[in-house]
Amino acid sequence: MDSIDRKILQALQEDASGSISDIADRAGVSQTPCWRRIKKLEDAGFIDKRVALLNQKALNLKMTAFVMIKTSQHDEAWLKQFSDGVRQIPEIVEIHRMAGDVDYLLKLVAGDVSEYDDIYKRLIKVAEFADVSAGFSMECIKSSTQLPLDRL
Repeated sequence: MDSIDRKILQALQEDASGSISDIADRAGVSQTPCWRRIKKLEDAGFIDKRVALLNQKALNLKMTAFVMIKTSQHDEAWLKQFSDGVRQIPEIVEIHRMAGDVDYLLKLVAGDVSEYDDIYKRLIKVAEFADVSAGFSMECIKSSTQLPLDRL
């Protein structure tokens, strides 16, 4: 990993739809070496995938909720049932296993409170929970998909 690779990764994080020519210009290399480096970065696992980031509000998903789950079960069977179940709910966009008072933190998107209630009803059928609570985002102050590259 050198400074050119970091420049390529930064360019892709900012706009993966740019042409190889644009990315090469930003990294200070010609197109063919740039393309080869991108392939190497993909093969090495630095690039998972290239996607389009959609506008949540334009898709009428005006609500973001963070659901905190506590469970009294921590065995493999429960975890598999839970994992398989929450993966089937498309409105749940992130799932984190946590350390501390909360066992799992879910980020979900919905159009409104009524839609959230429908998602909640699907969620509680997935597995047995000790407690489920939620907090609703009033305003998103920062949201980024760009990871810091200074550790490379």
